[in-house]
Amino acid sequence: MAKLKAILVVVSVLVALSWIPISECAKKPVAGARKEDIPYIKCQVCEKLAAQLYHQVQKKQAQIAPKKISEYQIIEIAENVCNLKKAEADWILQIDIVEQGDKLKLVEQDTEGQCNSECKTIERACQEVLGYSDTDVAEYLYKSQPQIDSLVNFLCKDLTKACSMKPPPVPKGKVLREKQSSKDDWKQKITKGITKTGETLKKHANKVSNHIRQWWRRIKKPSPKKSSKAKKQEL
Repeated sequence: MAKLKAILVVVSVLVALSWIPISECAKKPVAGARKEDIPYIKCQVCEKLAAQLYHQVQKKQAQIAPKKISEYQIIEIAENVCNLKKAEADWILQIDIVEQGDKLKLVEQDTEGQCNSECKTIERACQEVLGYSDTDVAEYLYKSQPQIDSLVNFLCKDLTKACSMKPPPVPKGKVLREKQSSKDDWKQKITKGITKTGETLKKHANKVSNHIRQWWRRIKKPSPKKSSKAKKQEL
């Protein structure tokens, strides 16, 4: 009987786990861009964007040498460099937004991190900077073949005006409070998810266990023929 109980428990747990939807076990946070932070980082994003455009065009040129890179290929890079769904925008994943005094600084990391609200904010700032100017900057890169400094001036001061004004001071503790709040929210989501998953698992396990007990009783129940035969033997 003890073996039967052990089997019932194992089978119940396995079946219950198979019934639980994946969404109950792992829910990823949906991070969104903090639009209110964009004015503080817009110029820095533009400068990094210009550097990325320069280096990616140079890399493409080296790959196809001795052929010359076409304007269409440069336009393709410019169209994708602010889109996190494209490989050209992987540089965004290596940047953190750090609060330093009354400023926000973009700090490059050695490795790519998980995309969160910082990542989405940089992507949104990049898209706002470039806007519909991707073909203009591509044409400038193709025809003028500028160095990074000239490209930064053209893109961030002449074309988009992203660095034409000094960014406003950041309210004290703004970013740190938001980061802590988002961490607390995520911890609450994890705790809630684990609790809900445990309750669902227990409910399914009990249901499966009851079904198996009923099945076991049915197969152990003596048939009417055996019962009558036993009575004859007693007589």
